[in-house]
Amino acid sequence: MKDTAIEINNLVKEYKMYARKKDRLLETILPKYENHTTFKAIENLNLEVKKGEVLGILGKNGAGKSTLLKMITGVVSPTSGNLKVNGKISSLLELGAAFNPDLTGMENIYQHGQVMGLTDEEIKAKEKEIIEFADIGEHLSQPVKTYSSGMFARLAFACAINVDPDILIVDEVLSVGDMAFQLKCFKKFEQFKEKGKTILFVTHSITDVLKNCTRTIIMQNGRKTYDGDVKTGVEKYKKLMVGIEDNDEVEQEENIELTLNNPEMNSTATWKEKMMENPKLITYGNGKAEVIDYGVFDKDGNLVNVINSDEYVTMKSKILFKEKVKDPIFTMTVKDFQGREMAGTNTNIEKVVTGEFEKGDVVIAEFTQKIPLVPGKYTLSFSCTRYTSSGDLEALNRKYDALLVEFTTEKRTVGIVNIDSKIKIYKAEKE
Repeated sequence: MKDTAIEINNLVKEYKMYARKKDRLLETILPKYENHTTFKAIENLNLEVKKGEVLGILGKNGAGKSTLLKMITGVVSPTSGNLKVNGKISSLLELGAAFNPDLTGMENIYQHGQVMGLTDEEIKAKEKEIIEFADIGEHLSQPVKTYSSGMFARLAFACAINVDPDILIVDEVLSVGDMAFQLKCFKKFEQFKEKGKTILFVTHSITDVLKNCTRTIIMQNGRKTYDGDVKTGVEKYKKLMVGIEDNDEVEQEENIELTLNNPEMNSTATWKEKMMENPKLITYGNGKAEVIDYGVFDKDGNLVNVINSDEYVTMKSKILFKEKVKDPIFTMTVKDFQGREMAGTNTNIEKVVTGEFEKGDVVIAEFTQKIPLVPGKYTLSFSCTRYTSSGDLEALNRKYDALLVEFTTEKRTVGIVNIDSKIKIYKAEKE
């Protein structure tokens, strides 16, 4: 395990489920009595995490993410299988779990450190850093049970993040407290990455995964269903969230029939043919509609692959409906080459009533705006979705990273947005 931080083989975690409380008691006191079902929270999981990796763990609620992290930290014991950890772990799973509410903040700093295996000398060396990071002032000498939830979280986070672990485990708690404290949290997280620490990162934020992780896995019903590069994993997770499986395919026979019978489809000249189309675009949906064409137009109506950030452009997509659909949502998104969403909108956000369309209808969705991004290469995505009567988002068809475009501007700027700033410089009047 020289280069391995965590090694997991055939890991299983089962929980007994009781329909009645008395069945649990009867099983405890009667050796031969058994009346329960078994829920497998983790099933035959194999995973190896290398030192220095930042592993993003994605999955719906109940997929087994938190159970996995609790077993790695030793909070929960596995039912079977092998789990080896190489290095000291600091967990941000349940902040303040080791705190005693009757002890003061200062006393809890030492108690937490002892639980983490630190000597009093080692805790003393970290004491000032923890106090400054928590920044709760004179409350440090008061019992923790008198703290507000914000003060409690600040102190707990400060204790957990300042013990210099080899492995950091984060579960949806990276941002706690006010904005100033959140900034400190993210800076500390970046320092851990720069030091080459191993990080396991559980979140529902796709942006955070794309920004921070070097690898990702997807959990479904206690099983690992994907393990690989971050961008591909995020796209698979997006499909999972709208109920689309990777092996879902649209019937091709209907496509051919509709192409022959629809005048919009018979045109030999398409917009995307004159654009820089991505040969590795990601497309999926349930087939009730299809985004059949897309392009970018300048203010004069010309197709362009290079977009001037200072001028208005129009993103157009052409959608063919294969079934009757009411209130579809048309979308446009700009992403960078790491898959991070830089800008975008849709008809639902803009409160545009789209109406109802019949099978065979072709609709053109136009989005006109300035997009003040800094110079660079980006991708454009288009899609058609809708909300079902039960409130679930239904992907009719998505074309992710469909076009490759370049943004340009004559101005120099800082960051990712080319702001149009009006600046004044003048002397203040003397009093």
